Amino acid sequence: MAIEVGKAAPEFSLFDTDKNKVSLGDLKGKNVLLLFFPQAFTGVCTKELCAVRDDISRYNNANAQVIGLSVDSVFTLKKFKEDQQYGFLLLSDFNKTVSAAYGSLYQDWILEMKGVSKRSAFVIDKEGIVRYAQVLEVAGDLPDFDAINQILAGLS
Repeated sequence: MAIEVGKAAPEFSLFDTDKNKVSLGDLKGKNVLLLFFPQAFTGVCTKELCAVRDDISRYNNANAQVIGLSVDSVFTLKKFKEDQQYGFLLLSDFNKTVSAAYGSLYQDWILEMKGVSKRSAFVIDKEGIVRYAQVLEVAGDLPDFDAINQILAGLS
């Protein structure tokens, strides 16, 4: 299912690295930058999330909650977050339901892996409306952070 800009974002409720349940609805009143990534500890995923980590003040100034989301377990994501010192939420979509709802799921990926999140970026405004959506087919590509930052600047 493709996510449409201007429509309500699909609701979700997933566990973070501290085993707390986080729901999109809980974040009403904040902008959300939702970043799906294929797998923790891989080169491009680490590069992407470290760039966000290093630019976190931009997102904080835009009243944006950054969320990284993958199908990795909460235990893997906890180690990834600790190792890279990410100061934002990482959520586990181990059952792949949110990745599927956002049209961000590879049926087949590398090394015969099935059901891995596609690298994707969504900006969701304070009311839960999608303001930006980008689903990348090539896992080595990065989201258009210039466009994302422009959208967030317009929302703050």
